[in-house]
This record gives sequence, C-alpha cells and structure tokens, in this order.
Amino acid sequence: MSGMHGDDDLGHTVAGWAGACLALVGFASSGVAMIAGWPVGFWLGLGVVALAALLAWVLHLSGWGKPSGPRPPADQHWRTRDRVAAQGHPGCLGCRAAGRGRRHAELGLKPVRQPVTEAL
Repeated sequence: MSGMHGDDDLGHTVAGWAGACLALVGFASSGVAMIAGWPVGFWLGLGVVALAALLAWVLHLSGWGKPSGPRPPADQHWRTRDRVAAQGHPGCLGCRAAGRGRRHAELGLKPVRQPVTEAL
C-alpha cells in the first residue's frame, strides 16, 4: 500500500469494507425514512446498522478481519485472510466476546502467526 499513506496499515479488510458499506446503507435508509416520516423504515434502517456490526464481527472471527496494530506488508492486501483469527487476537474485544483468546491470556501465551502464502 503505497501513495500518500506510505506503509501504514489502515485496516482495509473484507470484514471492514462489508460492515462499513452495509452500515452506510442502513444509515442512509434510516435517514430517508426519517425525512419521509416513515417510523417503521427508520427502525428498519437502524436494524440494518446492527446487522452490519454483526456481519463485521462474524467476518472478523472467520479470518476476514485483522488483529490490532499494523500487519506485515505482505499481509496488507484487503483480501488476505488472517490465519490467527481462530486462536483469538490478544486484547481484541470481538475475540473475547466470542470466547477466543481467553486461554492465551490466562496462560500468558501469544498466538503463533502462520505465514501467508497467497492473497486471494
């Protein structure tokens, strides 16, 4: 990832893009429903926003997200799967909510990072 951001890992992942796009649709539809005076549509739009958060969380847990902090340059493509997600990321609220990473934290272990051989 070059250009104006240099080698900074901005977290472009499938989970991030899918959750953000669905949340944008939900907020936009909720706003249009509010302007149109349709209360049911407003709440449906907010339901879509909640669904976006759930979708991003599930995709993160299935390996389409990223751990906190920058990734190695070879892993920064947005469609690169995270091979450590099944073990849980240290300090990750989403992983802790799913029950992952607790054993590592209790034992003081760090997850083993497997090398990525290909980007999809």
